[in-house]
Amino acid sequence: MTVIDMPRRVDQSRCHVPQGRSSTVCVLDVGSTKVACLIAKLRPAPEEELLTGRTHAIEVIGYGYQQSRGVKSGAVVNLDKAEHAVRRAVDSAEQMAGLTVESLIVAQTAGRLSSESFGAKVDLDTGTVREADIRRVLAASGRHQIPDGRTALHALPIGYTLDGQDGIRDPRGMVGDTLGVDVNLVTSDRAAQDNLALLVNRCHLDVSAMVATPYASALASLVDDEGELGAVCVDIGGGTSSIAIFADGNLVHVDAIAVGGHHVTMDIAQGLSIRLEEAERLKTLQGSAIASGIDERAMLTIHPVGEEEGTNPVQIPRLHLNTIIRPRVDEILEMIRDRLVASGFSGRIGRRIVLTGGGSQLTGMTEVARHVFGRPVRMGRPLGVKGLPIAARGAAFSSVIGLLIYPQLAPAALFEAPSMRSGTFARLGRWLRESF
Repeated sequence: MTVIDMPRRVDQSRCHVPQGRSSTVCVLDVGSTKVACLIAKLRPAPEEELLTGRTHAIEVIGYGYQQSRGVKSGAVVNLDKAEHAVRRAVDSAEQMAGLTVESLIVAQTAGRLSSESFGAKVDLDTGTVREADIRRVLAASGRHQIPDGRTALHALPIGYTLDGQDGIRDPRGMVGDTLGVDVNLVTSDRAAQDNLALLVNRCHLDVSAMVATPYASALASLVDDEGELGAVCVDIGGGTSSIAIFADGNLVHVDAIAVGGHHVTMDIAQGLSIRLEEAERLKTLQGSAIASGIDERAMLTIHPVGEEEGTNPVQIPRLHLNTIIRPRVDEILEMIRDRLVASGFSGRIGRRIVLTGGGSQLTGMTEVARHVFGRPVRMGRPLGVKGLPIAARGAAFSSVIGLLIYPQLAPAALFEAPSMRSGTFARLGRWLRESF
């Protein structure tokens, strides 16, 4: 395997909102089924008024939503169609908020998201851990190597060691000879990230940060002490399903599979020979991952594709629909379970599994998940955000709302990312502005 040194650090500081300071934040989620843009004001608030781990109150002042085009399994496959959807979503949010957006925090789903844990050590000159020693050990971790064709998305310290003793959260002032740090490095395929940045730049916008979708969804969905005690957030989107594992309050693992709720819709369309739009409607209004006795008697009316105009619609028992849905749901959840076991962290999440994302809203999904995972499962939805329209308060919007929470928690830079405003993208942006 070819490896290259990471020449720069992942720097999310451009989007960081310091405690005690207000800010206006714009975020964008380009998914397989929807494109959502939110503009919000972040204001400092007393700790007793905030959810655990947050420093600011969030009030949404602009909202834009469009059906996704040109995106498959979270990856851009048609720039023109995707650009049109992004422009319309951002324009709607701008008009509602009464301001113009220049840069965004963007969710990234595609690119085979994965995690890697590694450590770095430095010797202490004075025998006491100083701020300069923290910076030195973090700089040492920045010399880690990643495979060619991959790019760093997040580099998160998950704990320090002092003379081999682990589990230290803040070693400042402690005595020892060797200081170490353990880091969770989240990476993706470089091409997927570059194409997403290119899409945003074509809309005359800059990317201030990119955040892994499962990380964002977890920030919005985990509550109270779930992150501290250990939990996994499972985001079932339209074209992908992903997991974010938290332990001791830190993100320790990320993974994703290219199967989601849209695959259930396609199974229905193929199994019943109906259009995708009708299949989606049936799934949402009538579908369930669990069949019941009444399903044999309840009849559904469908309109098969290719039937001559005026032909009478066909009636089928709802049981037929649900027997198409269940195998795909089992497949998605079993693949997630296998990835969770393979991560090595399944023993550290206790009995806390949180489902979120649009695909998780399918009737019976939670019950099937409890059976597959063998643990209690709850439905997660975003909390602690004011000004959201009713349509955006469900699990389908966890990732985009998590992007509003991220600036409060954006970590100090470990690796400096290539500026999304430089090089090819900046030249393209200038050309677009000069030409149009």
